[in-house]
Amino acid sequence: MALRHFFLVLLVVSIWAFNNVAIKWGLLDLPPLFMTFMRFVVVALILIPFTRITRAQLPWLAALAFTFGFLHFSLLFVGISYTDAGTGAVLVQLGTPIAMLLAWALLKERLSLVQLVGIAISLSGVVVLSGSPTIPAWWVLALLLTSACGWAISNLIVKKAPPITPLTMTGWLSFMAIPIVGLTSWLNEAHQIDALLHASWRGWFGILYSAIASSVVAYSLWYALLKKYNVNLIMPYSLLTPVLAVIMGVLVLGDSMNMFKIIGSLLVICGTAIAVINLRNLRMHARFPRLPLRQGRKKSPTIAKVKEKKN
Repeated sequence: MALRHFFLVLLVVSIWAFNNVAIKWGLLDLPPLFMTFMRFVVVALILIPFTRITRAQLPWLAALAFTFGFLHFSLLFVGISYTDAGTGAVLVQLGTPIAMLLAWALLKERLSLVQLVGIAISLSGVVVLSGSPTIPAWWVLALLLTSACGWAISNLIVKKAPPITPLTMTGWLSFMAIPIVGLTSWLNEAHQIDALLHASWRGWFGILYSAIASSVVAYSLWYALLKKYNVNLIMPYSLLTPVLAVIMGVLVLGDSMNMFKIIGSLLVICGTAIAVINLRNLRMHARFPRLPLRQGRKKSPTIAKVKEKKN
């Protein structure tokens, strides 16, 4: 990987990690569901004018508006309002092993013994994290796990859906999620407009950072890198997101650390790494290309021309 692209990868995962800090700041001024609603409004306003969809894509985007827009994002924002940024980021990381289990059960995709061990390790981390004082009640843990499930189900929907470009998907599922999240906020929260009008810079920063930096900018860079490099080379870097989120939560927000949080986070992240990282493919990408003269009897055109001139 070119050095500039390596730094771009680190920039993307850092943006995603800091998104948890931005959300916590925004939740100081705004109700969680209403903040999610405003996030989708901003994303839709930026992307909808530049993207188009077909009738065949419409039902799939409607499903994603519920699973990704409501289940994942709304419950993530609500869950983070009751816990710290790092714990929320770690638990949502479980969306990856959950997606693998769902693909195995529903799509009949094969899982190796190593992958199953990794999934088991990551799930054991949830048991450890459940004892952390950063999770005040069982239903907070349930909210964040449901958010992770929403992300996992969304992955299966994307696999079965007709081709949709990433930014088109982001823009239109945000647009379709607006009435769902807006109605839920109206039924469960109060004084939303008043909170928005009196919000400090933290409230507006939380909305704009989550919408523009985390969604539009970071995902645009991420998908550009995925087009340039193999998925197996790029995806493992996403595991840095919860690690950086925990560090940023401690440094920026003053989040506490305890043994439950440290051990549980390590189990979740290490287990997910074991489940998703294909070491054989990584070794293949790490090999140096062989010189042309060592690939059989064919000589390189340049060397052949030099010999012809000498003759």
